Amino acid sequence: MSADFLQRCCQIAGADYVLTAAADCAPYLTDWRGRFTGRALAVLRPADPAQVAQLVRACADARIALVPQGGRTGLVLGSVPDASGAAVVLSLSRMRRIRALDTVNRTITVDAGCVLHDIQQAAADQGCLFPLSLAAEGSCTIGGNLSTNAGGTAVLRYGNARELCLGLEVVTPHGEVWSGLRGLRKDNTGYDLRDLFIGAEGTLGVITGAVLKLFPQPKGAITALVALASPRDALALLNLMQDHCGASLTGFELMSDFCLRLVATHFPHLPTPFVKRHPQYVLLEVSSSESERHAVNLIEQALEQAVERDLADDAVLATSNAQSRALWHLREHIPLAQAAAGKNIKHDISLPVSSIADFIDSTDATLQQQFPACQVVCFGHLGDGNLHYNVAPPDGQPHDQFLANQDAINRIVHDGVDACNGSISAEHGIGALKRDDLVRYKSKVELDMMRAIKAALDPLGIMNPGKVL
Repeated sequence: MSADFLQRCCQIAGADYVLTAAADCAPYLTDWRGRFTGRALAVLRPADPAQVAQLVRACADARIALVPQGGRTGLVLGSVPDASGAAVVLSLSRMRRIRALDTVNRTITVDAGCVLHDIQQAAADQGCLFPLSLAAEGSCTIGGNLSTNAGGTAVLRYGNARELCLGLEVVTPHGEVWSGLRGLRKDNTGYDLRDLFIGAEGTLGVITGAVLKLFPQPKGAITALVALASPRDALALLNLMQDHCGASLTGFELMSDFCLRLVATHFPHLPTPFVKRHPQYVLLEVSSSESERHAVNLIEQALEQAVERDLADDAVLATSNAQSRALWHLREHIPLAQAAAGKNIKHDISLPVSSIADFIDSTDATLQQQFPACQVVCFGHLGDGNLHYNVAPPDGQPHDQFLANQDAINRIVHDGVDACNGSISAEHGIGALKRDDLVRYKSKVELDMMRAIKAALDPLGIMNPGKVL
């Protein structure tokens, strides 16, 4: 059966794009963090949606599972196959076409395999802004971004991937193409199928194309790094900045002192903005549709009030694009510094913004009680309630030995999140890594509805099996 199936795939996509040799398949089988390597019957690399549809139909006919894959930058084992070797990987890496850019409708229509940075650049070339931005933007693809409902650093102003998408093209588990690439901001004609597939992590269908919102390029932007005493002060600063700047506040990132010390250790070429260390830092950005001077005035006036109210201990304002990028590099290099330091236990959580300080205080204390001297690497998108709350071993303890505590640490963190009515996944998804945790924190009613949708759309269970549910 597998020989006949692979022959059919070769007829559809071309023999050069049906990979079966171990060396050829290897780059598609290991997760981004290098923690897990799966096996696959083959890696299929279609050129267009028609080929995707034919390949999915071939999988359905042969009852062979498939794992849709974009840039493979996910952190929850959502885009790599399991160890059985029974599934195929469906890589969209050849599908990188910018199909259309409409400056009047302010939309861009793209293949799902387009790299995020390329979409940003195509928009910029036409004087527009596509605001989705995250550390992996040089390699992640928009199909993966939509499949996990990615967030990034500009959610506070522009929303997450779901809010930036107007329409989708999807290949169903039956191998049919649904084209919803209409670019409409209003369409009240039944169920919202677009939102069903966004965030589904490839378990309901394969996203092959998307219509995305574009925005005007800001006339000016200013970045500042603010030093302060606590997450509670950071929340007060957030309120002040929102009251003063409104929608002009486009970024508000929290970083602990330990985060920046990690960056300084592993990337000493990056700037150290303050001579004195402070417990917490906020990286914030204000943009203006009027002028750079307007943005500067907004941020200076707001920070003056912050200092007067004892919310900010110190602040550094970027005076050039280069300085702004240097400050953002500090934030963007935190995950890289963590990787350089060794293995750690990652959490991508979402909380009501008002609960964040209490959560950090309580969870930090509980972890120290049960795992003395463990090191919390806490940073994230404070403006939208999304924290990356990671736990590293004490100095000197072998990382693999510490990882044996992963289940217990996950339980502490996730129970704390649940107590605050939060979510155990803000923007990374569930994948295979958090599947069992989902059962603990989702209600039976929610899970039953999710399973009913999965069974209705994918009755053969071939779409990314073992992920989410």
